[in-house]
Amino acid sequence: MIKRFLAAGLLLSATAGAYAQDVNKLIVQEDVGKIIKTLSADDMQGRGSFTPGIDKAAKFIEGEFKKAGLTPLTGEKDFRQSFSVIRSTPVSIQASINGKPVLTENAFAMAGASFKWTAASGAEVATLAAGQDFRTEYRKYLSSGKNMLILVDPSFADIFGRLRNRTIGGNVSMKVDSAQSLVFVLGKFDNPSNYEINYQVKNEEAPLFNVAGMIKGKTKPDEYVVFSGHYDHLGIIKPTDKDSIANGADDDASGTTAVIALANYYKKLNNNARTLIFVAFTAEEIGGYGSQYFSNKVDPDKTVAMFNIEMIGKASKFGTNSAFITGYERSDFGTILQKNLKGTAFKFHPDPYPEQQLFYRSDNATLARHGVPAHTISTDQIDIDKLYHTVKDEFSSLDVSNITSTIRAIALSSRSIVAGKDTPTRIPKMDD
Repeated sequence: MIKRFLAAGLLLSATAGAYAQDVNKLIVQEDVGKIIKTLSADDMQGRGSFTPGIDKAAKFIEGEFKKAGLTPLTGEKDFRQSFSVIRSTPVSIQASINGKPVLTENAFAMAGASFKWTAASGAEVATLAAGQDFRTEYRKYLSSGKNMLILVDPSFADIFGRLRNRTIGGNVSMKVDSAQSLVFVLGKFDNPSNYEINYQVKNEEAPLFNVAGMIKGKTKPDEYVVFSGHYDHLGIIKPTDKDSIANGADDDASGTTAVIALANYYKKLNNNARTLIFVAFTAEEIGGYGSQYFSNKVDPDKTVAMFNIEMIGKASKFGTNSAFITGYERSDFGTILQKNLKGTAFKFHPDPYPEQQLFYRSDNATLARHGVPAHTISTDQIDIDKLYHTVKDEFSSLDVSNITSTIRAIALSSRSIVAGKDTPTRIPKMDD
């Protein structure tokens, strides 16, 4: 532990120039530790969406942005970027096939609005037979755009039950979607020519809020560089050893801490050519709704880069003084960052987990689809991380020196982009 601490502390001290001196003085490990310890404390209750805990976390981040001297985003009255989503909670489902009622536990629906079906309604009937690949067929149903009644063979009872339990807990969406409804019924049915389905769902608006601030650019104010992380987590979950608070220290209090530390760093330097936006996203864990909303409010054609920071709490698989960048091969973003780290021990690597498809699984994804060189920086060893999404993801599990050295590396590596000297190549846009 002592050797690791010294290595991190000396990471940049040998680097020539004022930049390294500034970064060591302005991004201090003690400050980093205080911020992440506060965000991951038990009194934040795991920062679950729609809870008092996430509101408390938002107030803390707002206070840090205010102390740093940031200003609200253009058009916002304060640091909260507020919006609403639709929370859909199933109320009841009644189903009968060939005149015989289906037990409640053997039916569930995936739908954004209430409905009543009969055989004359036009819903397509499909059978998921024994021996078929459940996941493959399930994806086909979701992408079909059709109203469907899916009759599921009893051999799939286990996966059917897990999917039903997840669905009856409700879901979140940006708007009520009544374009498609799917009904799954478990059992064997001969010639299901006659059916009745009555499904009732409760839809209500629910408030969410990103926390965002900016430092206006000195010479290129209409070009934006975004630093982001998500501040929500799972909240209260199933207890383990009498602990039910999913503190989310690494996921993603570590990334949010980096955003706050970088905001302080760049405000103190106060020499940024481009406008810098610092944003803590909400609702990443339940569908990425915070980053989706943000991406519709910022002009992607004016956004030259996004540094999304997710889970930097421990050393990466490449060892200390290293991190990986998702989508490294999609632009020269990583090449620019590494060029700016010349003379240091820190190295950015391509994503070592391509099978996980991480590039489109974090808050960088929406802007990346719009062509922005938006990448996620992480150190998580996702293939062996046993603390991920558990109550054990606590402050005590973190290596604060690793977090600090990673934040310093991001600060140093971003400087030519912030200064308007380098512009990463664009990512091909994806069709909506």
